[in-house]
Amino acid sequence: MGGTVSGLLGTGLVLQDNAADDLIIAANGSFSFTTPLASGASYAITVKSQPKILTRVCTVSNGSGTVAAAAVVNVVVTCAAPAARFAYVANSGGNTVSAYTIDATSGALSPMVVPTVATGAFPDSVAVDPTGRFAYVANADSGTVSAYTVDGTSGALSPMAVPTVATGNRPYSVTVDPTGRFAYAVNAGSNTVSAFTIDNTSGVLSPMAVPTVATETNPQSFAVDPTGRFAYVANYLSSTLSAYTIDATSGALSPMAVPTVATGTGPIHVTVDPTGRFAYVANASDNTVSAYTIDATSGALSPMPVPTVATGARPYQVAVDPTGRFAYVADANGNAVSAYTIDGTTGALSPMAVPMVATGGAPYSLAVDPTGRFAYAPNIDALTVSAFTIDATSGVLTPMAGPAAVTGFGPLGIALSR
Repeated sequence: MGGTVSGLLGTGLVLQDNAADDLIIAANGSFSFTTPLASGASYAITVKSQPKILTRVCTVSNGSGTVAAAAVVNVVVTCAAPAARFAYVANSGGNTVSAYTIDATSGALSPMVVPTVATGAFPDSVAVDPTGRFAYVANADSGTVSAYTVDGTSGALSPMAVPTVATGNRPYSVTVDPTGRFAYAVNAGSNTVSAFTIDNTSGVLSPMAVPTVATETNPQSFAVDPTGRFAYVANYLSSTLSAYTIDATSGALSPMAVPTVATGTGPIHVTVDPTGRFAYVANASDNTVSAYTIDATSGALSPMPVPTVATGARPYQVAVDPTGRFAYVADANGNAVSAYTIDGTTGALSPMAVPMVATGGAPYSLAVDPTGRFAYAPNIDALTVSAFTIDATSGVLTPMAGPAAVTGFGPLGIALSR
């Protein structure tokens, strides 16, 4: 009994045959159960436990039947990110989060029955845990993170029993790691990262034993690699990235042997591609994206042979599609999204045949849905979200039909949730 596994990240996947025979899957590729079945016997291969990297859900195809004379080798286990059903936008000027449902076919956004929920002062970033059960908002002026539970059916947000937790000074972003166990808030005013554990049942945040780690000057964003082993912080006034390893048990951050690397001028946002091999940084002050390769063992960053690529005016955020083939940059002062193809071997960025698409006024963030079909950019001046479909072959963005979704005042960050 056997087949193939694809899309797996991390450990923890266990398959089971006939509710008894367990098989631990450590990597993508072929698998085979050790216990044979006689010809004519029935089989039923299922997922007993999902991977610890919760951004992926593994499903089985061709998993049941009756054994014929030949071995069964056509069982297919596919691990992939579930489609996004909900979107949340942090409205920095209105002290709210706008909540939307996502049409599964068209990608269009529709306000939820309760379209907004209150936050702290100047919310600028929103993150959802990979299971889609909890949401967190960084409130820059309050020095807090607001915490919510997410209704699994409607997507509605409700404040947790412990609705806020203190951070450092001016938290500009909040990020949840791919295991769903840890959260990190970047504090621009105190040059630190606040680190929290997430209660698996309630979602409540608790400061780690070492509650903060130092960054360089004016950190703006935090990115974790897809396996949850490495983290990177963009330091705006230092024009650097800080690099850390993540303790697999505690979530604690430790500076890497090479703790910083240079970026362009004024790095705002850092992202890691879905393969974990490349990192990209939007440099707001010199209109470039810096590009790096990531060492698979140490997480160390190395500038690519072509270390930067030009963007539109004042790039604020980079998003990479789930296939790792396309990258998009929100150009805040250009009222546009710049679009690039990614070289699958080197990670180098090249402008697409349609290199730029217009948005509303001042897009400061960008999100690509986990299926790679849709992209969304909140526009802080237009008080809308620009929505696009993504061509599966070329990556080119096409504006969706119909009016743009309306936000609250000052939309900054956006997060999508399954």
